[in-house]
Amino acid sequence: MNIASEGQELAAWARMLADSTRATACLALLDGRAWTATELARLAGVSRPTISEHLNLLVSGGLLTEVRQGRHRYVKLAGPETAELLEGLAALAPRRTEIATSLAAASKRDAFARARTCYDHLAGRLGVALTDAMTERGLLDWSDGVALTTEGQRWLENLGIQVDAGRGRPLVRSCLDVTERRPHLAGRVGAALCEHALKQGWVTHITGGRALKVTGSVRDLGLPAGVVRDLLSRG
Repeated sequence: MNIASEGQELAAWARMLADSTRATACLALLDGRAWTATELARLAGVSRPTISEHLNLLVSGGLLTEVRQGRHRYVKLAGPETAELLEGLAALAPRRTEIATSLAAASKRDAFARARTCYDHLAGRLGVALTDAMTERGLLDWSDGVALTTEGQRWLENLGIQVDAGRGRPLVRSCLDVTERRPHLAGRVGAALCEHALKQGWVTHITGGRALKVTGSVRDLGLPAGVVRDLLSRG
């Protein structure tokens, strides 16, 4: 394929996200769940037929996949690579300062920035702090991209974390954080760390979004004491 053809395909792909309704639906699906068209229509503020038209386009374009259970149709992101791409694009987009109009809105905004899931890995200040701590302890090597070191493998084993041997998905991958504008850890190791943190109760889901509540046990991830205090004091 020549570069002109590749350019046409890239432009066609980009047009799928060049609509606020479709972009809103994709961002909502970053929570890793499968959503119904009705749920996404309500979130985007459009009718059920309108959202269905948009979702059909995203499915045919490969950004979303369908999950059917009986008569019910759900959609979800095509995979972790799609989620990481969306998070990265959102991080690069110009951001306006969000002014909270109520205490509840401010709490929701702060919780999202503090700790959340990005598809199936940890993001926000928690995700970036964990990535920094792993780097400082020699568990990650950034000399050529990002790689898990031998020390990192031992650390995961000592925590009792099993990393899936999934094909096609990198062991570790850098994902640009949408609020911190710095990388957090994705890939199979990022997913395994997030799953383990949830199972151990180091973080828990906050109802109604991707935000996570951080508990004192998160210090078992090896985060600096000052970082843990900051995460807990803002919780």
